[in-house]
Amino acid sequence: MVRDWLLRFALSPACLLSAAIADADDWPQWRGPERDGVWRTEGLVETLPEEGLDYVWRIPVNYGYAGPAVADGAVYLFEYEKTEGEVTDRPGDRDKLTGIERLRKLDADTGDELWRYEYDRDYFISYPSGPRCTPTVDGERVYILGAEGDLACLKTADGSVVWKKSFVDDFKAPTPLWGHSSHPLVDGDTLYCLVGGEGSVVVAFDKLTGEEKWRALSTPLMKNEVGYCPPSMIEHDGKKVLVVFDPEAVCGLDPATGEVLWSVPIEPSYGMSIAQPLPMGDRLFVTGYGGPSVFFSVPDGGGEPEVVWSGTPKTSASSANASPIAGPDGQAIYAVEANGSSLVAIDPENGERLWETQKPTFGKEGRDRARHGTVFVVRQGETDRYWLTSETGHLILARLTPAGYEEIARQPLVEPTGDAFGRPVLWSHPAFANKAVFARNDKELVRVNLAAE
Repeated sequence: MVRDWLLRFALSPACLLSAAIADADDWPQWRGPERDGVWRTEGLVETLPEEGLDYVWRIPVNYGYAGPAVADGAVYLFEYEKTEGEVTDRPGDRDKLTGIERLRKLDADTGDELWRYEYDRDYFISYPSGPRCTPTVDGERVYILGAEGDLACLKTADGSVVWKKSFVDDFKAPTPLWGHSSHPLVDGDTLYCLVGGEGSVVVAFDKLTGEEKWRALSTPLMKNEVGYCPPSMIEHDGKKVLVVFDPEAVCGLDPATGEVLWSVPIEPSYGMSIAQPLPMGDRLFVTGYGGPSVFFSVPDGGGEPEVVWSGTPKTSASSANASPIAGPDGQAIYAVEANGSSLVAIDPENGERLWETQKPTFGKEGRDRARHGTVFVVRQGETDRYWLTSETGHLILARLTPAGYEEIARQPLVEPTGDAFGRPVLWSHPAFANKAVFARNDKELVRVNLAAE
């Protein structure tokens, strides 16, 4: 029987608030206009052409895990140009690089460069192939956060600096082992960032001036490593709640003051709080690498969270690079289990797995024992059709339901130029906008037409 909370989810799916006012066809930040991995557009192809994808343009780029953002007819691409050093991609070792972090604004129709903003930046991180955070476009401003904690607000018109901060210099925040990865969040007149340092895991800035409004939380467990999960905003009981997932817990904060409203302990392995918590009605699903996944009720004012169920990596999911997403009716949670490298479907009623497959991650059924298999999953509106971008470099159109995974079509999109545990990977989330997909690796950025004829 469908529970009351599930019915409320089906009737009110838009529980994650938009971080930026944007055209419906734009993708102005990580995971889209509402940061929920849903592409709300119509007029798309029913399948992918057998003869190959329709490339509108492709341009050369430099290193970067940061996905592109698309807004107001422009593409924002964040990259790193290495001038000295060697990229080894060893999971626990930091590489020393010398180079330049750079934001480029490009014409979305042609790929032509409109302006660039760049600065010298040495790297001393593991997997040092460029910045991680997708630019956040908010009307006349765009916000970027570099891998070593350089935060900047720029004018979208010409790339001039409005204000900037250094997490290292201004907050004495150590750079996480795998670099700053928590995409900045704009909500109202405030920019929320995971920073690090004592008492400043999360910091709220005036988005126009950069003035600090408040700071909150510490993470002594991981010696002040802040984790890698972007902050998110939900609405509960008629009020906004800022959700922060650090290496010790997932917390709900008052977005106006930083006051901690509630907290649920969850400690992923190696401080790898990465995947964005998934709101479903008045509940949240939280999953961290190597640790338990937790599904709990968000409390009303003054209450305590109620854990509905918790699962282990083998029975539920322990996600890393990719964030989970729910089906349009709330009957299933789709997540990538990083240790098993499978896309799994989870029953939100009890946390049990409905099915699992490695076909979207590695392109085959079976049980490959490679770690951190990755596929980025984007739902097409309120349907069971999904656009998947595999670490193998393929664009996949598939149907996901509680009953199973049905692949409609797949085609090579961009070459997997990264490296993970000795295999080539694509670990950059694409943008879906203007009836097209914009995807990048460490060599090129492409625009592929997905409009129906």
